[in-house]
Amino acid sequence: MNATVYKPMEMTVAETVLKEAKQILDELGIVFFLRHGTCLGAVREGCLIAWDDDLDIGSVIGLHGLTEERAYEAIDLFSLKGFNPDVIISESGLSVEMNKDDVPIDWNCYRIIGDSIYQYPVVQIPVGLHTDLKEIDFLGETFLVPNPPDDYLRCRYGPDWRVPKKAGAFESTALELTDQSIIPPEHRRTMSLDNRFVPSTHTGYLKVLDLDGLPVDQAQIGMASTTALTGLENANTDSDGRVFFNLPVKGAYVVSVVYDDHREVLYGEGLVPGLNYVYTPNPAIPSGRRNALIPETGKPHSV
Repeated sequence: MNATVYKPMEMTVAETVLKEAKQILDELGIVFFLRHGTCLGAVREGCLIAWDDDLDIGSVIGLHGLTEERAYEAIDLFSLKGFNPDVIISESGLSVEMNKDDVPIDWNCYRIIGDSIYQYPVVQIPVGLHTDLKEIDFLGETFLVPNPPDDYLRCRYGPDWRVPKKAGAFESTALELTDQSIIPPEHRRTMSLDNRFVPSTHTGYLKVLDLDGLPVDQAQIGMASTTALTGLENANTDSDGRVFFNLPVKGAYVVSVVYDDHREVLYGEGLVPGLNYVYTPNPAIPSGRRNALIPETGKPHSV
């Protein structure tokens, strides 16, 4: 799979697509709210964030009359309206990834787990912020946001959410918040990451190479699944530049790589249990890469 790079949306088109999505959900009486960067832009700046690459809206299954059956009614209507929805089912909910006029839009229908929902990658958000949503004026219309929005944005982006960050910085914050999330034991999926290979536990590895193609010893690796509730796992590479893992599911993962003065967070890596992967930095693209980890053939241990 070839690496891609997130690119900013055409904002005037994105505004139109967001209003079309609102019209569809309003027509069906389905309550939704702005989330992630779309909510941040609406609350903090009164507009979409200039470098944002997608639109983010959400609903909560079990609140405001939303059921999975009603969500699929909306998915069918989105399809009829040319949004080309793709549904990803996970423990945390239904992720409906769509694209209209070259604008990506994600509608996440979250499941309530304990007293929380878990937003991408695995950031714990109190469900109580979504029971009595707040109306705001945005793009000449009325939209809903979590209430109070300050509390939501603090949970999602940390205490300094009011300070604009460059692309790449917010991903690191999201991983730090993932590390603080508490997942009920009955829902938590097992994922391991270590610099020692254990045959009974590990099924693959990630090898970190520098710009010269040499393995990086003691690179700091963080990994979280966005498909299963795992939390954040951390380990340092061995002398051959490897960390060994056992992934719970085939799906999307967030991977951070830190060594010397280099830091990159890969926010959308499609990984498969049982495969090995290689990471190589690209100085021309310091952030925003997707599917940058290259599968490598071979066994996870030295032979």
